[in-house]
Amino acid sequence: MSLSTYIAGRYLRSKSSQNAVNIINFITFLVIVIGAAALFIVLSAFAGLKTFSLQFTNVFDPDLKAVPIEGKFFSFSEETQQQLEQLENITSYAKEIEERVYLSYDGKNHIAYIKGIDTAYKKTTAIDSTLVFGNWGVAENQVVIGMGVFNLLGGPLNNYTKPLSIITLKPGKGSISANALSSNNFYNQLSVVASGVYSVEDNLDKKYVFAQLPITQAFLEKKPNEVSGINFKIKDENKLDETQAQLKEVFGKNIKVLNRREMNGTLYRMLNTENLATYLIFTLVLIIALFNVVGAIIMMILDKQQNSRTLFALGATIKQLRKIYFYQGLMVTSFGGVFGLFLGVLIVGSQLAFKWLKITPSLAYPVEFQWINLLIVLATIFVLGLISAKIASSRITKKLLAIN
Repeated sequence: MSLSTYIAGRYLRSKSSQNAVNIINFITFLVIVIGAAALFIVLSAFAGLKTFSLQFTNVFDPDLKAVPIEGKFFSFSEETQQQLEQLENITSYAKEIEERVYLSYDGKNHIAYIKGIDTAYKKTTAIDSTLVFGNWGVAENQVVIGMGVFNLLGGPLNNYTKPLSIITLKPGKGSISANALSSNNFYNQLSVVASGVYSVEDNLDKKYVFAQLPITQAFLEKKPNEVSGINFKIKDENKLDETQAQLKEVFGKNIKVLNRREMNGTLYRMLNTENLATYLIFTLVLIIALFNVVGAIIMMILDKQQNSRTLFALGATIKQLRKIYFYQGLMVTSFGGVFGLFLGVLIVGSQLAFKWLKITPSLAYPVEFQWINLLIVLATIFVLGLISAKIASSRITKKLLAIN
């Protein structure tokens, strides 16, 4: 242990003869503890919110999905299916076709998307777990609607006397005339019965109507091999990138293969931006708080001025004396940061264990413990403490040590 480190440790443990200096040192330590704890708690809360938000999309989204680069639909050939069967990491795949439609029931209307799915869709995604009542239906004209659609249209569940009408424009080219708008030849209409209701979150609950793939293809006037996407479930998530590259090779340049992050790029960017913004705001608060460290060290330098003069007279250099207060500043911030992190971990752990803070009576505020957040807080406290200690210790000069 060097002389500077030893003396810095002694100064840290000993009390000053000036009571004001002791109070300032205590407040400085307390501010660092609170700042470190608050930063860790906020990062853990955002990590929990991110996981909580993404779990809704993960119900609908498969591990990988193939969609056309241009247009809405593409042909899924027998040759492509045979190539997919040879990929070892593919557990299952499901075809889907999706289009925007107009829903009408008992004088109430809503715009949503019809999603035609095959029998493998429920194996490929976790959509089956979202069904709150009813069933997925066995008849061709049965559909599953979201809770939002169910509420907006007045609950058209298993009503065979008043079926739900789904309307979409017929595919074609050219301009639309006024006569065409009033003609039945301008759109296709499908009468269906809602056999079940799913619930995930408000936006998704208002967005989709699930129907069987063949009747949806016929409704949209598409061929049996025309789809808007192929969903994939994989065996080993560690081989996700490798499997994604294999699928891109199978489908060719006109089809893109997306993972969950790419399918929800906007959502991921929004969550990451919010997380970064919050981190920067709390770091700014820590920067302001660590000005207390600068002030506390300068007060300590003035309080120990006579001791510093004695050490200087005994042969200690300016550099060694600066190291004493530099190390003291690092110790204060490091110990305060570690203690604050310990406090933050206790609070986050208690929320995970006891769920004492709730958003609703049945939903606890989501938090998530991540080691990366622990390291981020430690690194932030250490770097800011290093800068603060360096600034404060630079106050040691020959002029300060001169004996008048």
